[in-house]
Amino acid sequence: MEILGAVLEHTPNAPPFAESRPLTIGPLSLDDPGPGEILIRVEAAGVCHSDLSVVDGNRLRPTPMLLGHESAGRIERIGAGVSGLEKGDRVVTTFLPRCGSCPECGTNGRLPCRVGSAANAEGTLVGGQRRLHRGGAQVQHHLGISAFATHAVVSRTSVVKVEDDVPADVAALLGCAVLTGGGAVLNSGRPRPGERVVVVGLGGVGMAALAVAVALGHEVIGVDPVPLKRAAALGLRASAALDPEKALLEGILAPVVIEAAGSVPAFETALALTAPGGTTVTVGLPAPEAMARISPLSLTAGARTVVGSYLGSAVPERDIPRYVALWREGRLPLESLVSARITLPELNVAMDRLAAGQELRQLVVFEEKENL
Repeated sequence: MEILGAVLEHTPNAPPFAESRPLTIGPLSLDDPGPGEILIRVEAAGVCHSDLSVVDGNRLRPTPMLLGHESAGRIERIGAGVSGLEKGDRVVTTFLPRCGSCPECGTNGRLPCRVGSAANAEGTLVGGQRRLHRGGAQVQHHLGISAFATHAVVSRTSVVKVEDDVPADVAALLGCAVLTGGGAVLNSGRPRPGERVVVVGLGGVGMAALAVAVALGHEVIGVDPVPLKRAAALGLRASAALDPEKALLEGILAPVVIEAAGSVPAFETALALTAPGGTTVTVGLPAPEAMARISPLSLTAGARTVVGSYLGSAVPERDIPRYVALWREGRLPLESLVSARITLPELNVAMDRLAAGQELRQLVVFEEKENL
């Protein structure tokens, strides 16, 4: 079938992306779903730093590649051997498929699936297939999803079903921002009841971490250099929101500190704000060559722990229903994380706004009439 999508032509690319236009919006051909796969009509797709890091070359991926990984959509076709889903179901896409049999899949979410990670690096679905074509040439899949398009063929292991009462713009956030940020709290930081939590970096993932921690009844302090993001954190019931320099000067400390900015200064700030005996959880993805300074003495003498948390150490089938329950109870206002709704042609500008720290989560929203 013919679809409309946003293809990254090459890497790296330099901003302003509104001028260099690394993403080309145009028609592509999409194969029918094969065994173990489904076809979804994309309803909403979030613009995430994992997309930006491919555009600017911080994460090298094969091109041309149809970007987008955080999304929700309706199932239109089901391949052979798929169980537990029906046509018309709304599903959340998750960017790390799991084979269920490698040693990493046996770590309860702590380590990413070996097979899924290899497929993501190669630009294929988890079974090694490519279902996207343009002008007779193959187009790579982004993280097994390629959601910046009207339709996507994905592996059954890349989706989790949600009920119809969960709107598409809420459901889309569950697959990356909430799984990653919320998982940093629930699965990795594991604060005790009532303990203070500090979140450094208040983008989409950091704000999701903050919102989940607030929903669980913790005192939460947000730390970010951007005033608008600090104001948004207060709107999500953070007890305080501080500039990094002020947080360091005031000696703010917490047993659990989440670093969600993906930068060396943010990581070093998070370490400095971690109380003795506390845990620093890092979910940000800086450039591969980035190096931070750590005092081994402060770790040893202060009995501090540093934990890496990829995708929030999540098991999507287990964790997404937990966030949906909090949302239904009115404790997790995920709608507040959406800072803008855009269309596919606005994606290059959206990348500039994301790079400049001007947005929490921009959502590409598709009208059903576009999916013809």
